[in-house]
Amino acid sequence: MKTYYAAQFDAMGDPMRRVIVERLLASPKPVGVLARGLPISRPAVSQHLRVLKAARLVTDRAEGTRRIYAIDPQGFAALRDYLDRFWTDALAAFKQEAESTKPR
Repeated sequence: MKTYYAAQFDAMGDPMRRVIVERLLASPKPVGVLARGLPISRPAVSQHLRVLKAARLVTDRAEGTRRIYAIDPQGFAALRDYLDRFWTDALAAFKQEAESTKPR
């Protein structure tokens, strides 16, 4: 069974999806604008966006006949919270080790 975070990590594991996310960081964009200059087709960009949307990393809204895609701040916040737990645990373990080690 895949977890919510597994889907997010899988989505961000693809280099082309990371490029798409980086383009969306500047501002929301339609598929055509996102696909401009990429070495893949518009349908391929749409497929990547579907994966990112399923992982709750992007959202979309209708604007006339186009879909406008944007970063989903809540999805990235949840992913950051998940990763922050590792950092917090690592710092706590480091502190415990440092405090238990006698100086030479």
